[in-house]
Amino acid sequence: MTPDAGLAAASNATFVAAIVLYAVAMFGYAVEYAFGRPNRAAAAQRQLVSVGGGTAEPPPDDTEAPPNTNVTPAQAVISGRVATIAMVLGALAHAASLGLRAASVGRWPWGNMFEFIVAVCLVGVIAWIVLVARKTVARHLGLFVMLANVLMLGVATRVYTEAAPLVPALNSYWIAIHVLAAILATGIFLVGFVTAVLHLIKRRYVLLTERGSNVSFPMTLGPRLPVAETLERITWRLHVLAFPLWTFAVIAGAIWARESWGRYWGWDPKEVWSFVAWVVYAAYLHSRATGAAGRRWAPWIVIVGWAVMLFNFFGVNLVLGGLHSYAGV
Repeated sequence: MTPDAGLAAASNATFVAAIVLYAVAMFGYAVEYAFGRPNRAAAAQRQLVSVGGGTAEPPPDDTEAPPNTNVTPAQAVISGRVATIAMVLGALAHAASLGLRAASVGRWPWGNMFEFIVAVCLVGVIAWIVLVARKTVARHLGLFVMLANVLMLGVATRVYTEAAPLVPALNSYWIAIHVLAAILATGIFLVGFVTAVLHLIKRRYVLLTERGSNVSFPMTLGPRLPVAETLERITWRLHVLAFPLWTFAVIAGAIWARESWGRYWGWDPKEVWSFVAWVVYAAYLHSRATGAAGRRWAPWIVIVGWAVMLFNFFGVNLVLGGLHSYAGV
C-alpha cells in the first residue's frame, strides 16, 4: 500500500501538538507541586504519638507553608487542573497521531523504533490518567511522569521514520499480539520506574531529616512527595500488572519466531535481553515479597530493570543488530 501523504502529515502535526500539550501539563504540574498545599497525608503519618505516652514528633518539612511568592495555593490548584486538562488533550492528540499514521499506511502503527516509542509513551500516559482518575496518586506527581514522557518523545524525534509499509518479516497478525503486549508492558514499566525513583527520593529524604543531615537535590523534592510506603505500593501494583504482559510478550515472540524463522529461540540479541529484563523484573517481584531486607533493595531492582529495557530497545536496535533490527533508522 502506498502511504497517504496527507494522513501522514496530519499524524506528524498531531504528534507535535501532543508534545506541546504534555509540556504545558508538565509546567502546570510543576507550579502545583511547588506552590500547592502541603502533603497532609505524609504529615499526618509522621505526627504519631510515641508508644508509652510520649509526645508527638515535631512537624516535618511536609507541613511547611508554600514558598512566599505571588502564587497562592488556590492558584496552584487551578494550575494543576489546567495541567490535567492539557494532559488528557495531549493523550487524545497522541492517540490521534498513531491512528492517523496507521490509516496512512493501512497497518498497525508500531512497525519501527519511532512508532514503538510513541505507542509506549501513550500507554504510560493512559496508565497515569487512570491512576489520577482513581485518586490512587497525588495529581501533582504528574510533573515527573510528564517529564519522562516528554524526554522519551524527544528521543523518538531523533529516530523519526517516515510512514511506510511493513518489512515482510513483520507482516503478520502476530504484530497485533506480540508487539502490542510488549508496548503495554513497557508503558506501565515506565510509570513504575518513575514511582520507584520517587520512592527512593522520599525514603532518602526521611532518613536524612531523621539524622539531621543536610538535604540536597534531588532529596529536596522529598517534602512534597507522598509517604514512601504509598509510592512503594503503587510501584508494586504497576509491576504486578506489567509483568504478566511482558511474560506473554516473550512467549508470543517465541511463537512468532517459530513461524518466521523455524525455531522458538535462537539467542538473538533481542531475545536474550528480553529474557534478561524478564529475570530482573521477576527478581523485583520476589524481592518485594521477601520481607524488609528484600523490600529495601526492590526499588533499585526496578531501576536496573528499566535500564535493561532501555538497552534492549536502543542498544540492540542501534548497536547490536540481529534479526530484530527493525528500527528503520
